[in-house]
Amino acid sequence: MPLPLQGIRILDLSRGITGGFCSQQLADFGAEIIKVENTTGGDILRYYPPLLEGAGTQFYMVNRSKKSITLNLRPQEGKDIFKKLVKVSDVVIDQFRPGVMERLGLGYEVLKNINPGIIYCSLSAYGITGPMRDLSGHDLNFRSMSGMLSLIRDKDNMPQLSPISVAALAGGGLYAALGIMLALYQREKTGQGQLCEVAMADGALTFMVEALAQWVGTGQLPQHGDKAMPGNYAYYNIYRTKDDKYLSLGAIEARSWEGFCVMINRREYVSIQVDVERQEEIYQGVQEVFLTRTRDEWVEFFAGHDVQLTPVLEVDEVANHPQMQERKMIHWMRDFRGSGVDFPLTGIPIKLSHGPEEINTSFPKLGENNNEILSLLGYSNQEITAYKNKGII
Repeated sequence: MPLPLQGIRILDLSRGITGGFCSQQLADFGAEIIKVENTTGGDILRYYPPLLEGAGTQFYMVNRSKKSITLNLRPQEGKDIFKKLVKVSDVVIDQFRPGVMERLGLGYEVLKNINPGIIYCSLSAYGITGPMRDLSGHDLNFRSMSGMLSLIRDKDNMPQLSPISVAALAGGGLYAALGIMLALYQREKTGQGQLCEVAMADGALTFMVEALAQWVGTGQLPQHGDKAMPGNYAYYNIYRTKDDKYLSLGAIEARSWEGFCVMINRREYVSIQVDVERQEEIYQGVQEVFLTRTRDEWVEFFAGHDVQLTPVLEVDEVANHPQMQERKMIHWMRDFRGSGVDFPLTGIPIKLSHGPEEINTSFPKLGENNNEILSLLGYSNQEITAYKNKGII
């Protein structure tokens, strides 16, 4: 059975992890992704450290199963090639700042006249409207603008950085993939393409539903040390173990909390689970218990008991965890490109009964598919050579 997006061709103009993450989700389900890269180095992830065998490791993480064409969009010849590509494609992903493609003469209003069915996904920092439309940004900026950053603070009430780009990847990349899918589905009904616009700051804001609900419900802004905030209840917290590792406890339901308390012989805590004034007492009591065994000993102790207790895993432990292996969420490329390094790629999180079972582990070299794609558009070998000599491709 063909994959869901087989036959869909996507021109990905993005550079960096957000757009790459978006188009890789679609590639995994059969879409043909053509990375349209500049002629002066291509995607910045190709040389963004750390490097392995001369290329950035992040590049491999979000660019499997794609093709690459180099194209200079400034000369008229480059614009003409791109327009021909648009005519035989389904989707364009644009991660430039708003207005860049318009100034090149390649904005949505131009491209939809070439191909009325084209779906043009604009993936930007703050969107194509509003006073911040012309500003660039990164994940940290989007978490700041959405209020997300204000919720995670240290003991001195300082907002904390996160090594996970959740606002860019989920608020940007995943929403863009979802938007493209919605537009493709609607095109099946109407035959018409459309503009699909995603702002990463907008996407980040949608993850604030819990904080917004608390604010409107209590009239109080969430602040570090608030007793109503997550992390201030013993039943929903993080604990250190004997070996200086950690466990997370999420026993929100009363039955789970009771089962947990019984197992650690602290039955007196059952009835005071949500007693705000006694949370510090409970936390210290539970912490005292957890310090009597190692993290893995506690995991074994609670095995088979559904009390929502999990080990806080390090990155290498996640990559080797049997749950992730069974779910095919880590794919090991052994001795990656002769480097002697085993390279872990993330798997496909959406499991379809007729979907892909394995990931494609091919990665495009810069401009690797120039001849193939230009030949598809009808260009001769002589023309392709001439474009290469002129720096068009």
